[in-house]
Amino acid sequence: MSDDLLSLVQSRAGTDPVRFGLILGSGLGHLAQAVDGVAIPYADLPGFPHAAVSGHNPNLVIGTLEGVRVAVFGAREHYYERGNPAAMRPALTLLKALGAEALIATNAAGSLRADIRPGDLMLLGDHINFSGLNPLIGEPTDARFVPMTAAHDPDLRAGLRAAAEAEGIALPEGTYAWYSGPSFETPAEIRAIRILGGDAVGMSTVPEVILARFLGLKVAAISTITNMAAGMSDENISHEHTKAMAPLGAAKLERILRRFLANHD
Repeated sequence: MSDDLLSLVQSRAGTDPVRFGLILGSGLGHLAQAVDGVAIPYADLPGFPHAAVSGHNPNLVIGTLEGVRVAVFGAREHYYERGNPAAMRPALTLLKALGAEALIATNAAGSLRADIRPGDLMLLGDHINFSGLNPLIGEPTDARFVPMTAAHDPDLRAGLRAAAEAEGIALPEGTYAWYSGPSFETPAEIRAIRILGGDAVGMSTVPEVILARFLGLKVAAISTITNMAAGMSDENISHEHTKAMAPLGAAKLERILRRFLANHD
């Protein structure tokens, strides 16, 4: 990341440090509108991700939410868009330079558990890199050997669970499996992921978790469940279905995030 990028962002959004970064998943872009601040299009930011998937809003919004200064990424670039698992590295490097201490990522995911249904939320307790890809391939320093034992920060997870409980919202914890996409998984692949211990599957987030830990950011993530995974039900899985179902969990997710931030003010 260049100093010019940091200067550009600070010239528009101010120099006060950011405390939290938020990455918004499919259908969750409305959360950025709740921030009292400045929206900067990704297109204005050199080196920023392409992020052209429908249902995402490619703006960086910096301002306050529940009294806490945040940086909200309204879109992410997925690996399946251009084959780059490190696409979000410039954005997260900027987040670190803005002073953030933690990243909270959200995504849309398919459930592998009968007790977690479309419209529900799932807190990520751990993840499986089912794709085998890694955003740190090519990093020349020994910093690439990032420990991932507690990749999903226990304190952040406890804070999100407490916020959900205060709002009366169920927030079960599970393991998320990253599938590269863009095609959806086959029923056989879903059976394999279930055997491996996966509770939900999606096409994002894991690269961002790895990058965040590489950069020294604490990280937590929540999935909005938009469908049952292939072979788990008779529903027709599609991206349009994902976009249509994401708002069912988005309102609950916004309440949790607002309560979480208010508790940290």
